[in-house]
Amino acid sequence: MSVLADMRDTFRELRGRRHFTLVAGSIAVALAAIFPLLLSPLGTTLDTSIYAVAYVVFALGLNIVVGFAGLLDLGYVAFYAIGAYTIGWFGSDWFSSVTGNSGVHVAVGGQGATLPGIHLNFILIVVLAMVLTAIAGAIIGLPTLRLRGDYIAIVTLAFGEIAGSIALNGDSIHIGKFQLTNGQQAISPIDQPNLFTQFDSASSLRPYYWLGLAMCVLVLLVNFALRDSRLGRAWIAIREDEVAAASMGVPLVRTKLLAYAMGAALGGAAGAFLGTYSQAIDSNQFQFSFSILILAMVILGGLGSIWGVVFGAVALAVIDRQLIPNTLHNVPHDVFGLNFTLSQISFGIFGFLLVVMMLARPEGLFPERRRKLELTEAVGTTDESLFEARA
Repeated sequence: MSVLADMRDTFRELRGRRHFTLVAGSIAVALAAIFPLLLSPLGTTLDTSIYAVAYVVFALGLNIVVGFAGLLDLGYVAFYAIGAYTIGWFGSDWFSSVTGNSGVHVAVGGQGATLPGIHLNFILIVVLAMVLTAIAGAIIGLPTLRLRGDYIAIVTLAFGEIAGSIALNGDSIHIGKFQLTNGQQAISPIDQPNLFTQFDSASSLRPYYWLGLAMCVLVLLVNFALRDSRLGRAWIAIREDEVAAASMGVPLVRTKLLAYAMGAALGGAAGAFLGTYSQAIDSNQFQFSFSILILAMVILGGLGSIWGVVFGAVALAVIDRQLIPNTLHNVPHDVFGLNFTLSQISFGIFGFLLVVMMLARPEGLFPERRRKLELTEAVGTTDESLFEARA
């Protein structure tokens, strides 16, 4: 026990040093960049890793809304849908009749430069997806400005369900002679990114992983910058006490809308990335369970804790993409003789994890310091009040 205590004290001392986060983060990124070289270029482990880096971006976006600003959002899947459809619209032959079937091509190369439809460079599509989802996030945030608690959850849940319904029935919504979506039939194929090299998912998945990792690094830098900025401090002030924040001059409307818009923009970027990786966009991808999965990542790691959310996203990505569908898929039948698989109850598994975390460690596995102090002070106050009442 003394050895563990010494290690814990040493780690706390290192964390207190000025450049610890920068050094530790650089080492982690370097190891993550080398990791795919140890794997098969087309293996399932690498596929799981690509989803993991995408989920990290999703979770860090939701952490801005839920962790920093304290605004519950159960409709985050809507931003995934908008980002994915953005690359479906502007990175495929969906608008094939544009300019007489000759297509529109902006900064693209390879086969994409010869196909009909609208074909934009991947970076341009990501930027466009972020703009569209930021606008959608602000629109979703408007009805919640006067709401708190469970009412915010209900409104955001409704928006998520609306987005899923539009994706499902979008083939009956026409803009001119074009359909909005293709319903349950996929928009496919999607352009593969052509950045420093032409991506080819048939030969190697590694470029997708490195692209996703680069997006993770950028999003991490954005999160740290926002957390330590004036806007980040305003979000935290609203989370801790909205009335006190307003009395101190924090503009509640603008600050809340910026939280929704920024979180949505990161979700849109990740949605565009998953869209180009999956090579198909259909309505079945945008289920309510996705919002719960991303929320579970934030809660597992720790609300407001950037590195904690990264850990939570990676851990649940491995569970969702590897353990449940592959490693432990048939355990209920093979071990207990039950007539179902783990994949059929995956939604319940993540719900169970949320309940366990709320009961056992509500601050998360790697809680933010402010959040941990809030919960600790609340416990102390409650105990003191009980003592005084009993006395």
